[in-house]
Amino acid sequence: MSHPIPAPFLARVDALLAQGGRRLLGLVGPPGAGKSTLAQALLGAFPGVAQVVPMDGFHLANLELARLGRAGRKGAPDTFDAAGYLALLQRLRERERTDEIVYAPEFRREIEEPIAGAIAVLPDTRLVITEGNYLLLDDGPWAGIAQLLDDCWYVDIDPVLRTDRLVARHRQFGRSAEQATDWVAQTDEPNARRIEATRERARAVFRWSDE
Repeated sequence: MSHPIPAPFLARVDALLAQGGRRLLGLVGPPGAGKSTLAQALLGAFPGVAQVVPMDGFHLANLELARLGRAGRKGAPDTFDAAGYLALLQRLRERERTDEIVYAPEFRREIEEPIAGAIAVLPDTRLVITEGNYLLLDDGPWAGIAQLLDDCWYVDIDPVLRTDRLVARHRQFGRSAEQATDWVAQTDEPNARRIEATRERARAVFRWSDE
């Protein structure tokens, strides 16, 4: 199913590209808002120009989460390598060597683990689309991310539809209906409230239709 992007948002990307060099576009929003769907739609709208580098590649490994006692809160801000993510965005933005391929990690939901070096950001990539939950937090290493982004959109959606999507996603990857509902209520929703509090720091709000 196609996901058309409204003309004003396409125009925002055109304006970024018109500035020359490499530009970073951030997509932020709560779990289940449709950030990755929007990122893929943008990728299709700007073929050969853009690449997607998700924040989720910086999930800490399950073994490390267990060591830290945070496995039950996977997805919270302190279950990511925020400093590593910040360093990658800085490297992508500086782009001092025009012939350099920059490798980024990718989160594989089927195994619930990040894979190092899975995304090769090519030297001629003019638009890096980075999407994730915590791009606009103002504490710790997260606080340095907003200033690296040339534009940042908050992705909004009806909360009932969003939570339904989350339950379905968790069930798809192995949780029972009860486990999925509990995880959404106890983990995803507290994170969502924290993310929603950063909405005012975004430069635009992108809202999916409720259909």
